[in-house]
Amino acid sequence: MGSQATAGAILQCSFGAVPASLGVLPVGRVFVGAPAATVMDSLPLVNVPSFGLCSCMANPDVAAATSAALGVLTPMPCMPATTAPWTPGVPDVLIGGQPALDDASKLACAWGGQIAIVAPGQFAMQVS
Repeated sequence: MGSQATAGAILQCSFGAVPASLGVLPVGRVFVGAPAATVMDSLPLVNVPSFGLCSCMANPDVAAATSAALGVLTPMPCMPATTAPWTPGVPDVLIGGQPALDDASKLACAWGGQIAIVAPGQFAMQVS
């Protein structure tokens, strides 16, 4: 298992311009310094904020702007379109009945991007 993701974990979309922080509502959660995340923390704009500008041609706004610019890729504001939970999560560690979210999990955007956790918000330390 990787590191447990928590509120404030840093996310990056493969088509996004800037990283963003994972939002985790502190309702019915385990706290590990911050609320621990589950695979269900995947709602657009609630848990997964905008990544600035989107450059994926599968995004209708990007396709329209690029077409209007005569084929020159024209990024448009990111509106995450997540429709499923994070995968794979940690199925043998449950938080509020849902699998825990670790830094190896990925989240798909309907526009074609893949969202990854680049910093889980919590790190393991080795004490010597």
